[in-house]
Amino acid sequence: MLDVIFREYDIRGLYGKELHEKSVKAIGFCLGQTMLEKGCKNVSVGYDARYSAKELFEYLLSGLNKAGIKVYDIGLVPTPLGYFSLYEGLKFDANIMITGSHNPKDYNGFKITIGKESFFGAELKEFSKEVYKHLDDEIEDNFNAQKYDILNLYVEFMLQQFSFLKDFHYKFAIDCGNGAAGVVIEPLIKALNLKAHIMFANPDGQFPNHAPDPTEEQNLEAVKNFLNQNEDYGLAFAFDGDADRMVALSKSHVFCGDELCYLFAKNIPNPRILGEVKCSKNLFDEVSKFGTIFMSKTGHSNIKKMMKEKNIDLAAEVSGHIFFKHRYFGYDDGIYAFLRALELVYKGFDLEGMIKELPKLYTTPEIKLPVNEEEKFKLVDEFKKAVENGALQDVKSLCEIDGARIDFGYGWALLRASNTSPYLITRFEAISLEKANELTNKVLDLFEQIKLKFKNE
Repeated sequence: MLDVIFREYDIRGLYGKELHEKSVKAIGFCLGQTMLEKGCKNVSVGYDARYSAKELFEYLLSGLNKAGIKVYDIGLVPTPLGYFSLYEGLKFDANIMITGSHNPKDYNGFKITIGKESFFGAELKEFSKEVYKHLDDEIEDNFNAQKYDILNLYVEFMLQQFSFLKDFHYKFAIDCGNGAAGVVIEPLIKALNLKAHIMFANPDGQFPNHAPDPTEEQNLEAVKNFLNQNEDYGLAFAFDGDADRMVALSKSHVFCGDELCYLFAKNIPNPRILGEVKCSKNLFDEVSKFGTIFMSKTGHSNIKKMMKEKNIDLAAEVSGHIFFKHRYFGYDDGIYAFLRALELVYKGFDLEGMIKELPKLYTTPEIKLPVNEEEKFKLVDEFKKAVENGALQDVKSLCEIDGARIDFGYGWALLRASNTSPYLITRFEAISLEKANELTNKVLDLFEQIKLKFKNE
């Protein structure tokens, strides 16, 4: 069964097992038909550095060509360049990026944008039924596509936007992680004449140096070591496999996405900000002192939708997805976020100092609770009912925008279902480590009781 590949935000699965000739040709054919039905005349298609990319690209092309939509090949580029192709000169009607993002090397997938809207959620689930109908269709190989150089247009755009950074003397490091980021970072850094030490720029789908997920501490070890061994380098930036996420770090601090969001917000007049449900209380409290802030569901597609509804300047996920509408187009772009961070340094912002000035809160890393894929949303619903019925003490309020975010006054707890994996995600934050641990224990204890009850019914 291929149900597992149709996720909330995109299509994602194991190369060979779930993403293979039959399934990908059918996906291409059905996507082409859907795009034509929605008034699209053409689609740009790009791919990241994964070893399966070229093969899946050819299968996808075959399906798209059978549907009869005009295809433009934008090559090996980061995902944000796929989004950019929909804005640059208004040339393209839709985009598909073949990417496994931050996942292990054997995964791949498709991020789909039609018009300027993410193709996700209920619409994507409904689309999956159409794919099933065409799984056994005979779709001949047809790799016809017109090449289009989006890379140079993107680099040129960034050079214009950040021309003031040219010859900036500040020394920093960049870890491209052998993902797609390197194809942009190298010419961009050279053109701006920046003093960057670039690591692992060569795209290599085997990811020989570390996994392409900079939110995992062990994947930052190489760039951290470089910072610590080179006194005159202040910051480092690291990208995930398709560079729609960015992590910034100093010698002593790794900046979470919500911390970066706060810093960026300080450089936007009267900002309208959006933080997802996992973001720190500090982000919501501090931004509300000088701007307007809203809370959203997790996930790039949900965030982009709410950004339009609320006329948002800047949005962020803890995981490093940063969405700039202020001076940009409103999608998540790790490379653009890196340049905006460098702009803060250029303007004299003390990034680490500004974070240290915030109220001291103790935040746990995400804890993933393995659960059955079919039961995860039901378990969250049962947990919410238990909270509403008084199963936890000291509850001030319950936010149900995405799972359950419970405010205890001295801290908060989150339990939500992952939209991409068979896990529940928890996060805890409080005014002391003791209180954070206390919250962790009582929420996890309640969840175990619910899980046991669920199992016995």
